[in-house]
Amino acid sequence: MFWKKKKISPDAENSADEASGLLTTAEIIQKVRDLEIKSKRITTHLFTGEYHSAFKGKGMRFREVREYSEGDDIRFIDWNVSARFSHPFTKLFEEERELTMMLLIDTSTSNLFGTVGKRKKDLITELAAILTFSAISNNDKVGVIFFSNKIEKYIPPKKGRQHALYIVRELLTAEPHAKGTDLDVAIRYFNNITSQKSIAFLLSDFLDTGFENDLKVIGAKHDVIGIKVYDRMDMLLPNAGLLQLEDAESGKTIWVDSSSELVRYNHQQIFFAQTEACKKYFLKAGADLLHIRTDEDYVKVLQKFFLKRK
Repeated sequence: MFWKKKKISPDAENSADEASGLLTTAEIIQKVRDLEIKSKRITTHLFTGEYHSAFKGKGMRFREVREYSEGDDIRFIDWNVSARFSHPFTKLFEEERELTMMLLIDTSTSNLFGTVGKRKKDLITELAAILTFSAISNNDKVGVIFFSNKIEKYIPPKKGRQHALYIVRELLTAEPHAKGTDLDVAIRYFNNITSQKSIAFLLSDFLDTGFENDLKVIGAKHDVIGIKVYDRMDMLLPNAGLLQLEDAESGKTIWVDSSSELVRYNHQQIFFAQTEACKKYFLKAGADLLHIRTDEDYVKVLQKFFLKRK
């Protein structure tokens, strides 16, 4: 059992309820605008070229022929045109891009938890918005699958700013109609609706198991990147005496004595074991996995990942 939401005090519980409240139309519009500005600034100033280089297109296609210049690759000399004009001409090629990015977004209630920095849901939303605008700025298509223990919503991939803004609005307002998490459901759905090779970002706290085989299937066909988001308290319990812990998805509660070193150690070991299992799943699937904590600078983590792939 992975405990996904921790009750610390009545005040913390009330603030969590407020944070998960419904947004007004004006608040949604403002948040969409703020996220667009933030995402575009990060994309423009930090990811310029990195995203494009990290994800290659389908290949190169012929664009035109021009006169040969010193330093051009002699392998691309067009001998027929050169013979016709008695002067060397070379072929120019351009990348055949037309990529599709699919975002698989975990909307389960475990992601409403957060003690430092922001909630896991908020981090997922910001990450997804930045990835969306990175793709749109490269004229790539973006689609989204929202899931809990079932498919909550599917947005077919499209291009353009208006489509990106629609995705951001849905990210901000997404609310699960079911409490559980089933990564297999999302992975199978993605595999069934996507015929061509795509870039698939799977954003979740990955507090689920048993999705190894389906991950292998999409890993063999698509470029898959998992982003595991987690809160500091998912890993470390504070020494705060008697605490009531509630599973956000089942509603089951238990009391634990966090002043006990053994209790805190066991809590940490469960987190490490689950994290290690997740790493093995992605490694066997030939996929990448990033770990981002809610109070970390996620921009640096993404930039490092893009540069590494480049």
